[in-house]
Amino acid sequence: MLTKISEIHALAKKTKKKTVALAAAQDENALIAAMKAREAGIVDTILVGDETKIKKIAAENKLDIFGVKIIHEPDLTQACTTAVKLIRDKKAEILMKGNVSTAIILREVLNKDYGLRSGELLSHFAIFELEKYHKLLGLSDAGMNINPDIMGKAAIIQNAVNFMRMLGLEKPKVAVLSAIELVNPEMPSNVDAAIVSKMAQRGQIKNCIIDGPLALDNAVSAESAKHKNIVSDVAGDADILIAQDIDAANVIYKAFLFLQNGKCAAVIVGATAPIVLTSRSDSDETKLNSIALAAAAK
Repeated sequence: MLTKISEIHALAKKTKKKTVALAAAQDENALIAAMKAREAGIVDTILVGDETKIKKIAAENKLDIFGVKIIHEPDLTQACTTAVKLIRDKKAEILMKGNVSTAIILREVLNKDYGLRSGELLSHFAIFELEKYHKLLGLSDAGMNINPDIMGKAAIIQNAVNFMRMLGLEKPKVAVLSAIELVNPEMPSNVDAAIVSKMAQRGQIKNCIIDGPLALDNAVSAESAKHKNIVSDVAGDADILIAQDIDAANVIYKAFLFLQNGKCAAVIVGATAPIVLTSRSDSDETKLNSIALAAAAK
């Protein structure tokens, strides 16, 4: 059981070292995070982008890029194409977004000829270290899929479960959230939670235990679950939270970060390689943690 983000860093160092392909690497925050990860021995790095700008940013921030491979490609789309092809050609194992729009890099990721499609839905997966919770807590999908249907939600859960298993958790406990724990046909989140719970029982979602609907307090507090007479293998001990839509998940994500001072790491999963695609509002620490998270997955 992982309880600290620092354990993710330690796990990454024990795993066979991976290489990050940083697309449009002329981005100060992304470049700093990538170089810190390299200096910490977590990853190797290939920088793809405008070489002059990359070297200028490195000099201004006193970053040691001696010996780091730089592929000069000032065109943003071509930089993303090159970075994606490095993954495809097994010259790198992690894709990271630099100074380029999400739309451009994802278009290259999803390219039918050379992209990183796995046949699965791409989804955002975050993991948090929270002061009042006894272990690391996953959350999906706070940044990719807007309003997934039942099958989309099942895919999001499976992506999160598969990634947690790559971190060493054999059978993650998944709490599918709603406002109340009793099934109410008037509440779409209630019905969705009940359906995906039954899908897991029938083997349609594999290698996990799912319960829902569960309110957030029941999912993370055994005392709350006991008070409501909820008998569940998940309640009070969830490894992964699944929200109804991107609005709900994003509110939880930001509340954990800005109200609970949570430590966070996040990646895009469901492709043939993890993608570090952090928000501009994410801290340098979160970006570094996200690289470690991608590198720790076996």
